[in-house]
Amino acid sequence: MQMNLNFTKMHGAGNDFMVIDAINQSFTFTTQQIQTLAHRQFGVGFDQLLLVETSKIADFKYRIFNADGSEVSQCGNGARCFVRFVLEQGLTSRHEISVETASGIISPKLEKNGLVTVNMGAPRFVPSEIPFVADAIATSYSLDLYSQDLANQHLTIAALSMGNPHAVQIVDDVDTAPVVALGSQIELHPRFPERVNAGFMQIIDAHHIKLRVFERGSGETLACGTGACAAVVAGIQLGKLQSPVKVSVRGGELHIAWPGGDSPVMMTGPAVTVFTGTVTVL
Repeated sequence: MQMNLNFTKMHGAGNDFMVIDAINQSFTFTTQQIQTLAHRQFGVGFDQLLLVETSKIADFKYRIFNADGSEVSQCGNGARCFVRFVLEQGLTSRHEISVETASGIISPKLEKNGLVTVNMGAPRFVPSEIPFVADAIATSYSLDLYSQDLANQHLTIAALSMGNPHAVQIVDDVDTAPVVALGSQIELHPRFPERVNAGFMQIIDAHHIKLRVFERGSGETLACGTGACAAVVAGIQLGKLQSPVKVSVRGGELHIAWPGGDSPVMMTGPAVTVFTGTVTVL
């Protein structure tokens, strides 16, 4: 069935989204339709599709689909765009809202300077909650990769969840790191039964890192909000970083604060509206 849908194109530090008001429009998507919409030549083009829905337990509900059509639980850059979208569309007049996600309630806030701060919740380290196959919690793990494309790789990673699974490794130089080749292997590693986002972190100093992330279902993106949170948390756990931390990604900068323990991770960064339009979905 043909559908005509209003949408907004947005980005957070280069991580780009197609955002749809699913409160005032009725529709359903197939995986193939999402993949077509995500295509940068034949569709709108995006890393993730964001749906704004009604919620019984929060101000709004937030659903996220990767470019390959798979649904995921969390997206930090998308959360920042979410609050700007509902304000600009007149769905709320409040600059701080509660949003239901598949991994819990988050609270994005549009600041007076135009940046958005999101309470991303506390990181989770219990392997079964990531999920990750390991005997016990550790600050780092050995991860072995064997493939025809790469020589045997013995990596040291930190594994944690920020509402979605992350594997973070420290590299000497993110610009020369084999992010695509290695990230695609890490994403599908059997010790991560729901796949994983692979982060490559270069430490500049205790309060500054450079980061690239190969996101599950989307490939490398210009920014990954939960990936930035995960990298900073991992660096603090390893004793190499101190909060707050500036995270330089290929699409801009994010700022992450985490005092440790069960405290929530706070992320601040940009949320930009690019254009609005109507698309016909076949």
